[in-house]
Amino acid sequence: MSMDRKIERKYPKWMKPAIIGGGTAIVLIAGAITLSPEAGRTLKVNDDRIVVSTVTRGQFDDFIPVRGRVEPLKTIFLDAVEGGQVEAIHIEDGASVAPGQLLVELSNTQLQLDVIARESEVTQQLNNLRSLELAHEQNRLSHKRELVEINYQLVRLGREVERRKELVARGNAPVRELENFQDEFEYYTNLKVVRLESQATDERLQKAQQVQLRLATEQLEKNLTIARKNLDGLNVQSPVTGRLTAFDLEVGQSLSPGERIGQIDDPDNFKVSADIDEFYLGRVDIDQIGILTLGGADYLLRISKVYPQVNNGQFEVDLVFADGSQPGNIRRGQTLQMRLQLGDPSEALLIPNGAFYQDTGGNWVFVVSSDGSQAIRRNVRMGRRNLQFIEVLDGLEPGERVVTSPYTNYLNMDRLELGSS
Repeated sequence: MSMDRKIERKYPKWMKPAIIGGGTAIVLIAGAITLSPEAGRTLKVNDDRIVVSTVTRGQFDDFIPVRGRVEPLKTIFLDAVEGGQVEAIHIEDGASVAPGQLLVELSNTQLQLDVIARESEVTQQLNNLRSLELAHEQNRLSHKRELVEINYQLVRLGREVERRKELVARGNAPVRELENFQDEFEYYTNLKVVRLESQATDERLQKAQQVQLRLATEQLEKNLTIARKNLDGLNVQSPVTGRLTAFDLEVGQSLSPGERIGQIDDPDNFKVSADIDEFYLGRVDIDQIGILTLGGADYLLRISKVYPQVNNGQFEVDLVFADGSQPGNIRRGQTLQMRLQLGDPSEALLIPNGAFYQDTGGNWVFVVSSDGSQAIRRNVRMGRRNLQFIEVLDGLEPGERVVTSPYTNYLNMDRLELGSS
Protein backbone atom coordinates (compact mmCIF):
# COMPACT_ATOMS: atom_id res chain seq x y z
CA MET A 1 0.00 0.00 0.00
CA SER A 2 1.35 3.40 -0.97
CA MET A 3 1.62 6.25 1.59
CA ASP A 4 1.67 10.01 1.12
CA ARG A 5 5.00 11.57 1.87
CA LYS A 6 5.28 15.07 3.38
CA ILE A 7 7.32 17.35 1.25
CA GLU A 8 9.17 19.97 3.33
CA ARG A 9 9.61 23.46 1.88
CA LYS A 10 13.23 24.42 1.87
CA TYR A 11 14.28 28.01 2.59
CA PRO A 12 17.67 29.49 2.06
CA LYS A 13 19.80 29.31 5.16
CA TRP A 14 20.03 33.06 5.47
CA MET A 15 16.20 33.61 5.54
CA LYS A 16 15.42 31.97 8.88
CA PRO A 17 17.63 34.29 10.94
CA ALA A 18 16.23 37.21 8.99
CA ILE A 19 12.64 36.27 9.85
CA ILE A 20 13.48 35.90 13.53
CA GLY A 21 15.32 39.20 13.57
CA GLY A 22 12.45 41.02 11.82
CA GLY A 23 9.88 39.74 14.31
CA THR A 24 12.05 40.81 17.19
CA ALA A 25 12.44 44.27 15.69
CA ILE A 26 8.66 44.65 15.30
CA VAL A 27 8.12 43.71 18.94
CA LEU A 28 10.80 46.15 20.08
CA ILE A 29 9.37 48.97 17.98
CA ALA A 30 5.85 48.35 19.29
CA GLY A 31 7.14 48.35 22.84
CA ALA A 32 9.06 51.54 22.23
CA ILE A 33 5.93 53.21 20.90
CA THR A 34 3.89 52.02 23.87
CA LEU A 35 6.46 53.21 26.39
CA SER A 36 7.25 56.46 24.62
CA PRO A 37 6.01 59.60 26.37
CA GLU A 38 4.90 60.78 22.94
CA ALA A 39 2.69 57.72 22.36
CA GLY A 40 -1.02 58.17 21.59
CA ARG A 41 -3.27 59.50 18.89
CA THR A 42 -1.67 62.38 17.06
CA LEU A 43 -3.05 64.88 14.56
CA LYS A 44 -1.21 67.48 12.53
CA VAL A 45 -2.82 70.92 12.79
CA ASN A 46 -1.95 74.18 11.06
CA ASP A 47 -1.07 77.06 13.37
CA ASP A 48 -3.58 79.35 11.68
CA ARG A 49 -6.47 77.01 12.58
CA ILE A 50 -6.11 77.31 16.35
CA VAL A 51 -6.04 80.05 18.99
CA VAL A 52 -3.36 79.88 21.66
CA SER A 53 -3.70 81.84 24.93
CA THR A 54 -1.31 82.35 27.81
CA VAL A 55 -2.04 81.46 31.44
CA THR A 56 -1.72 84.58 33.61
CA ARG A 57 -2.31 85.63 37.18
CA GLY A 58 -4.71 88.52 37.70
CA GLN A 59 -8.01 89.76 39.13
CA PHE A 60 -11.06 87.60 38.49
CA ASP A 61 -14.37 89.46 38.37
CA ASP A 62 -17.04 86.95 39.41
CA PHE A 63 -20.01 87.83 37.21
CA ILE A 64 -22.16 86.21 34.54
CA PRO A 65 -23.88 87.77 31.52
CA VAL A 66 -27.66 87.94 31.84
CA ARG A 67 -30.25 88.81 29.22
CA GLY A 68 -33.48 90.21 30.64
CA ARG A 69 -36.87 91.51 29.53
CA VAL A 70 -38.30 94.85 30.65
CA GLU A 71 -41.63 94.43 32.44
CA PRO A 72 -43.87 96.76 34.50
CA LEU A 73 -42.78 97.02 38.13
CA LYS A 74 -46.36 96.51 39.34
CA THR A 75 -49.26 94.79 37.63
CA ILE A 76 -52.86 94.63 38.87
CA PHE A 77 -54.91 91.80 37.38
CA LEU A 78 -58.60 92.22 36.66
CA ASP A 79 -60.87 89.17 37.03
CA ALA A 80 -64.58 88.55 36.57
CA VAL A 81 -65.17 87.42 40.17
CA GLU A 82 -68.69 86.04 39.63
CA GLY A 83 -68.65 85.85 35.84
CA GLY A 84 -71.46 87.06 33.64
CA GLN A 85 -72.27 88.47 30.25
CA VAL A 86 -70.63 91.61 28.85
CA GLU A 87 -73.28 94.34 28.57
CA ALA A 88 -71.18 97.44 27.79
CA ILE A 89 -67.48 98.30 27.29
CA HIS A 90 -66.45 101.82 28.29
CA ILE A 91 -62.73 101.88 27.43
CA GLU A 92 -60.32 100.40 24.91
CA ASP A 93 -57.24 98.23 25.40
CA GLY A 94 -54.03 100.23 25.89
CA ALA A 95 -55.73 103.32 27.32
CA SER A 96 -54.65 105.07 30.51
CA VAL A 97 -57.08 104.66 33.40
CA ALA A 98 -57.69 106.35 36.75
CA PRO A 99 -58.94 104.90 40.07
CA GLY A 100 -62.70 104.31 40.04
CA GLN A 101 -63.02 104.62 36.28
CA LEU A 102 -65.70 102.28 34.87
CA LEU A 103 -64.19 99.76 32.43
CA VAL A 104 -66.92 97.25 31.61
CA GLU A 105 -70.47 96.36 32.74
CA LEU A 106 -71.49 92.74 33.23
CA SER A 107 -74.87 91.14 33.94
CA ASN A 108 -75.51 88.02 36.01
CA THR A 109 -79.17 87.02 36.54
CA GLN A 110 -78.33 84.27 39.00
CA LEU A 111 -76.34 86.66 41.17
CA GLN A 112 -79.17 89.19 41.15
CA LEU A 113 -81.66 86.51 42.22
CA ASP A 114 -79.27 85.39 44.93
CA VAL A 115 -79.08 88.93 46.34
CA ILE A 116 -82.88 89.18 46.35
CA ALA A 117 -83.13 85.83 48.16
CA ARG A 118 -80.58 86.88 50.78
CA GLU A 119 -82.38 90.18 51.34
CA SER A 120 -85.59 88.19 51.92
CA GLU A 121 -83.81 85.92 54.42
CA VAL A 122 -82.47 88.89 56.35
CA THR A 123 -85.89 90.55 56.43
CA GLN A 124 -87.54 87.36 57.65
CA GLN A 125 -84.88 86.87 60.31
CA LEU A 126 -85.30 90.44 61.52
CA ASN A 127 -89.06 89.92 61.73
CA ASN A 128 -88.47 86.74 63.74
CA LEU A 129 -86.20 88.67 66.08
CA ARG A 130 -88.76 91.42 66.57
CA SER A 131 -91.52 88.84 67.22
CA LEU A 132 -89.35 87.04 69.74
CA GLU A 133 -88.50 90.28 71.53
CA LEU A 134 -92.23 91.15 71.66
CA ALA A 135 -93.10 87.72 73.06
CA HIS A 136 -90.37 88.05 75.66
CA GLU A 137 -91.65 91.46 76.70
CA GLN A 138 -95.20 90.16 77.00
CA ASN A 139 -93.99 87.24 79.10
CA ARG A 140 -92.03 89.60 81.34
CA LEU A 141 -95.10 91.77 81.88
CA SER A 142 -97.20 88.70 82.63
CA HIS A 143 -94.74 87.63 85.32
CA LYS A 144 -94.77 91.14 86.70
CA ARG A 145 -98.58 91.22 86.89
CA GLU A 146 -98.66 87.89 88.66
CA LEU A 147 -96.08 89.07 91.20
CA VAL A 148 -98.13 92.20 91.82
CA GLU A 149 -101.18 90.04 92.47
CA ILE A 150 -99.22 87.71 94.78
CA ASN A 151 -97.80 90.62 96.76
CA TYR A 152 -101.27 92.10 97.12
CA GLN A 153 -102.65 88.81 98.45
CA LEU A 154 -99.75 88.47 100.87
CA VAL A 155 -100.38 91.96 102.28
CA ARG A 156 -104.14 91.36 102.55
CA LEU A 157 -103.77 87.89 104.08
CA GLY A 158 -101.13 89.13 106.51
CA ARG A 159 -103.50 91.73 107.88
CA GLU A 160 -106.34 89.19 108.19
CA VAL A 161 -104.09 86.76 110.06
CA GLU A 162 -103.14 89.46 112.59
CA ARG A 163 -106.77 90.52 113.00
CA ARG A 164 -107.99 86.90 113.45
CA LYS A 165 -105.31 86.27 116.06
CA GLU A 166 -106.71 89.12 118.21
CA LEU A 167 -110.30 87.90 117.79
CA VAL A 168 -109.37 84.33 118.61
CA ALA A 169 -107.48 85.54 121.66
CA ARG A 170 -110.63 87.36 122.91
CA GLY A 171 -112.84 84.40 121.96
CA ASN A 172 -114.74 86.36 119.31
CA ALA A 173 -113.68 84.15 116.32
CA PRO A 174 -113.14 80.46 115.81
CA VAL A 175 -109.57 79.10 115.46
CA ARG A 176 -110.61 77.46 112.18
CA GLU A 177 -110.87 80.84 110.43
CA LEU A 178 -107.38 81.82 111.63
CA GLU A 179 -105.92 78.58 110.30
CA ASN A 180 -107.58 79.05 106.91
CA PHE A 181 -106.07 82.52 106.55
CA GLN A 182 -102.66 81.24 107.68
CA ASP A 183 -102.78 78.39 105.13
CA GLU A 184 -103.69 80.79 102.35
CA PHE A 185 -100.90 83.19 103.37
CA GLU A 186 -98.38 80.33 103.28
CA TYR A 187 -99.68 79.26 99.82
CA TYR A 188 -99.08 82.70 98.31
CA THR A 189 -95.67 82.89 99.97
CA ASN A 190 -94.59 79.65 98.29
CA LEU A 191 -96.25 80.72 95.05
CA LYS A 192 -94.14 83.90 95.04
CA VAL A 193 -90.94 81.89 95.40
CA VAL A 194 -91.90 79.64 92.45
CA ARG A 195 -92.99 82.59 90.35
CA LEU A 196 -89.69 84.43 90.96
CA GLU A 197 -87.73 81.32 90.03
CA SER A 198 -89.81 80.86 86.86
CA GLN A 199 -89.29 84.51 85.93
CA ALA A 200 -85.49 84.22 86.36
CA THR A 201 -85.37 81.03 84.24
CA ASP A 202 -87.49 82.56 81.49
CA GLU A 203 -85.30 85.69 81.38
CA ARG A 204 -82.10 83.63 81.13
CA LEU A 205 -83.44 81.44 78.30
CA GLN A 206 -84.95 84.39 76.47
CA LYS A 207 -81.68 86.33 76.56
CA ALA A 208 -79.74 83.32 75.20
CA GLN A 209 -82.30 82.87 72.45
CA GLN A 210 -82.11 86.54 71.53
CA VAL A 211 -78.30 86.42 71.39
CA GLN A 212 -78.37 83.42 69.02
CA LEU A 213 -80.98 85.04 66.84
CA ARG A 214 -79.01 88.29 66.67
CA LEU A 215 -75.81 86.37 65.71
CA ALA A 216 -77.71 84.55 62.95
CA THR A 217 -79.09 87.87 61.75
CA GLU A 218 -75.62 89.47 61.71
CA GLN A 219 -74.24 86.55 59.68
CA LEU A 220 -77.06 86.88 57.17
CA GLU A 221 -76.37 90.61 56.91
CA LYS A 222 -72.67 89.90 56.29
CA ASN A 223 -73.58 87.40 53.57
CA LEU A 224 -75.92 89.97 52.07
CA THR A 225 -73.12 92.57 52.13
CA ILE A 226 -70.80 90.17 50.27
CA ALA A 227 -73.51 89.33 47.74
CA ARG A 228 -74.18 93.04 47.15
CA LYS A 229 -70.46 93.65 46.76
CA ASN A 230 -70.25 90.88 44.16
CA LEU A 231 -73.26 92.41 42.43
CA ASP A 232 -71.54 95.79 42.45
CA GLY A 233 -68.45 94.01 41.07
CA LEU A 234 -70.33 93.40 37.84
CA ASN A 235 -69.47 97.03 37.10
CA VAL A 236 -65.69 96.53 36.80
CA GLN A 237 -63.76 99.65 37.79
CA SER A 238 -60.08 100.50 37.74
CA PRO A 239 -58.53 100.16 41.22
CA VAL A 240 -55.36 102.17 40.42
CA THR A 241 -53.81 104.54 37.94
CA GLY A 242 -52.05 102.83 35.05
CA ARG A 243 -52.26 101.50 31.53
CA LEU A 244 -54.96 98.92 30.67
CA THR A 245 -53.58 95.95 28.73
CA ALA A 246 -54.70 92.45 27.70
CA PHE A 247 -58.25 93.83 27.64
CA ASP A 248 -59.94 92.06 24.75
CA LEU A 249 -63.70 91.77 25.33
CA GLU A 250 -66.75 91.82 23.09
CA VAL A 251 -70.32 92.84 23.93
CA GLY A 252 -72.40 89.72 24.58
CA GLN A 253 -69.36 87.64 25.54
CA SER A 254 -69.90 85.23 28.45
CA LEU A 255 -67.24 85.15 31.16
CA SER A 256 -66.68 82.31 33.63
CA PRO A 257 -66.26 83.04 37.38
CA GLY A 258 -62.67 84.13 38.05
CA GLU A 259 -61.79 84.54 34.36
CA ARG A 260 -59.00 87.05 33.65
CA ILE A 261 -60.31 90.02 31.66
CA GLY A 262 -57.25 92.29 31.65
CA GLN A 263 -54.51 93.92 33.67
CA ILE A 264 -53.36 97.39 34.66
CA ASP A 265 -49.61 98.04 34.39
CA ASP A 266 -47.49 100.70 36.01
CA PRO A 267 -46.65 102.90 32.99
CA ASP A 268 -43.60 104.65 34.45
CA ASN A 269 -41.69 102.17 36.64
CA PHE A 270 -40.15 98.94 35.36
CA LYS A 271 -38.35 95.80 36.49
CA VAL A 272 -36.23 93.33 34.54
CA SER A 273 -37.14 89.63 34.37
CA ALA A 274 -34.18 87.39 33.45
CA ASP A 275 -33.61 83.67 32.84
CA ILE A 276 -30.40 82.21 34.30
CA ASP A 277 -28.79 78.83 33.71
CA GLU A 278 -29.69 76.32 36.44
CA PHE A 279 -25.94 75.80 37.07
CA TYR A 280 -25.98 79.09 39.03
CA LEU A 281 -29.13 78.38 41.08
CA GLY A 282 -27.13 77.87 44.29
CA ARG A 283 -25.13 81.07 43.76
CA VAL A 284 -27.97 83.49 43.02
CA ASP A 285 -29.88 85.10 45.88
CA ILE A 286 -31.99 88.13 46.74
CA ASP A 287 -30.21 91.54 46.88
CA GLN A 288 -27.37 90.52 44.55
CA ILE A 289 -26.36 93.32 42.19
CA GLY A 290 -26.53 93.46 38.40
CA ILE A 291 -24.96 96.16 36.21
CA LEU A 292 -26.73 97.48 33.12
CA THR A 293 -24.79 99.61 30.66
CA LEU A 294 -27.06 101.62 28.39
CA GLY A 295 -26.39 104.80 26.48
CA GLY A 296 -22.92 105.09 27.97
CA ALA A 297 -24.22 105.06 31.57
CA ASP A 298 -24.22 102.28 34.17
CA TYR A 299 -27.35 101.41 36.15
CA LEU A 300 -27.44 99.19 39.22
CA LEU A 301 -30.15 96.58 39.61
CA ARG A 302 -30.95 94.43 42.64
CA ILE A 303 -32.49 90.95 42.61
CA SER A 304 -35.88 91.28 44.31
CA LYS A 305 -37.23 87.78 43.73
CA VAL A 306 -35.86 84.35 42.78
CA TYR A 307 -38.22 81.76 41.28
CA PRO A 308 -36.83 78.31 42.23
CA GLN A 309 -38.75 76.44 39.50
CA VAL A 310 -36.44 75.24 36.71
CA ASN A 311 -37.82 75.14 33.16
CA ASN A 312 -35.74 74.06 30.16
CA GLY A 313 -32.58 74.24 32.25
CA GLN A 314 -33.18 77.81 33.43
CA PHE A 315 -34.73 79.60 36.41
CA GLU A 316 -36.17 83.12 36.56
CA VAL A 317 -35.29 86.17 38.66
CA ASP A 318 -36.75 89.68 38.97
CA LEU A 319 -34.43 92.67 39.23
CA VAL A 320 -35.39 96.23 40.22
CA PHE A 321 -33.34 99.39 39.80
CA ALA A 322 -31.37 99.67 43.04
CA ASP A 323 -30.85 103.42 43.32
CA GLY A 324 -34.38 104.41 42.29
CA SER A 325 -33.25 105.69 38.88
CA GLN A 326 -33.84 103.93 35.59
CA PRO A 327 -33.09 104.70 31.95
CA GLY A 328 -35.67 107.03 30.51
CA ASN A 329 -35.81 105.37 27.11
CA ILE A 330 -36.66 101.76 28.05
CA ARG A 331 -39.96 100.22 27.07
CA ARG A 332 -41.97 97.19 28.08
CA GLY A 333 -40.78 94.05 26.26
CA GLN A 334 -37.34 95.50 25.50
CA THR A 335 -34.38 93.10 25.88
CA LEU A 336 -31.39 94.26 27.94
CA GLN A 337 -27.93 92.74 28.43
CA MET A 338 -26.57 92.91 32.00
CA ARG A 339 -23.79 91.55 34.19
CA LEU A 340 -24.86 89.81 37.39
CA GLN A 341 -22.26 90.01 40.15
CA LEU A 342 -21.93 86.63 41.92
CA GLY A 343 -19.01 87.46 44.21
CA ASP A 344 -16.27 89.95 45.05
CA PRO A 345 -13.23 90.32 42.74
CA SER A 346 -10.30 88.10 43.78
CA GLU A 347 -6.75 87.23 42.70
CA ALA A 348 -6.63 84.02 40.63
CA LEU A 349 -4.82 82.07 37.90
CA LEU A 350 -6.63 82.84 34.64
CA ILE A 351 -6.94 81.73 31.05
CA PRO A 352 -9.06 83.53 28.46
CA ASN A 353 -12.56 82.13 28.06
CA GLY A 354 -12.84 80.16 24.85
CA ALA A 355 -14.96 77.68 22.94
CA PHE A 356 -12.84 74.75 24.19
CA TYR A 357 -14.75 74.86 27.51
CA GLN A 358 -17.97 73.67 25.84
CA ASP A 359 -16.11 70.67 24.39
CA THR A 360 -14.19 69.56 27.49
CA GLY A 361 -16.28 70.95 30.36
CA GLY A 362 -13.05 72.43 31.73
CA ASN A 363 -11.67 68.96 32.58
CA TRP A 364 -8.71 68.93 30.17
CA VAL A 365 -6.87 71.16 27.71
CA PHE A 366 -4.13 71.02 25.06
CA VAL A 367 -0.97 72.61 26.49
CA VAL A 368 1.52 73.95 23.92
CA SER A 369 5.14 72.86 24.38
CA SER A 370 7.85 75.42 25.04
CA ASP A 371 9.14 75.21 21.45
CA GLY A 372 5.63 75.52 20.01
CA SER A 373 5.93 72.33 17.97
CA GLN A 374 3.17 70.38 19.64
CA ALA A 375 0.24 70.59 22.07
CA ILE A 376 -0.24 67.77 24.57
CA ARG A 377 -3.48 66.85 26.29
CA ARG A 378 -3.46 67.49 30.06
CA ASN A 379 -6.09 67.06 32.75
CA VAL A 380 -6.86 70.27 34.67
CA ARG A 381 -9.36 71.58 37.19
CA MET A 382 -11.18 74.85 36.54
CA GLY A 383 -13.51 76.96 38.67
CA ARG A 384 -15.53 80.10 38.05
CA ARG A 385 -16.16 81.61 34.66
CA ASN A 386 -17.09 85.01 33.27
CA LEU A 387 -17.25 86.51 29.79
CA GLN A 388 -13.48 87.05 29.57
CA PHE A 389 -11.70 84.55 31.81
CA ILE A 390 -11.86 81.12 33.43
CA GLU A 391 -10.39 80.51 36.87
CA VAL A 392 -7.72 77.76 36.94
CA LEU A 393 -7.63 75.76 40.17
CA ASP A 394 -5.09 73.05 39.30
CA GLY A 395 -3.03 71.65 36.41
CA LEU A 396 -1.54 74.80 34.88
CA GLU A 397 1.18 77.29 35.73
CA PRO A 398 1.55 80.99 34.89
CA GLY A 399 3.19 81.51 31.50
CA GLU A 400 2.04 78.22 29.99
CA ARG A 401 0.18 78.41 26.69
CA VAL A 402 -3.12 76.65 26.07
CA VAL A 403 -5.20 76.04 22.93
CA THR A 404 -8.50 77.88 23.59
CA SER A 405 -10.20 77.49 20.21
CA PRO A 406 -12.84 74.75 19.67
CA TYR A 407 -11.77 71.12 20.21
CA THR A 408 -14.55 69.67 18.06
CA ASN A 409 -12.10 67.89 15.72
CA TYR A 410 -9.61 66.95 18.43
CA LEU A 411 -11.73 65.28 21.10
CA ASN A 412 -10.12 61.86 20.54
CA MET A 413 -6.58 63.15 20.14
CA ASP A 414 -3.80 63.00 22.73
CA ARG A 415 -1.32 65.24 20.91
CA LEU A 416 -1.44 67.90 18.23
CA GLU A 417 1.54 68.38 15.90
CA LEU A 418 1.65 72.11 15.19
CA GLY A 419 3.05 73.58 12.00
CA SER A 420 2.34 75.89 9.09
CA SER A 421 0.86 74.73 5.81
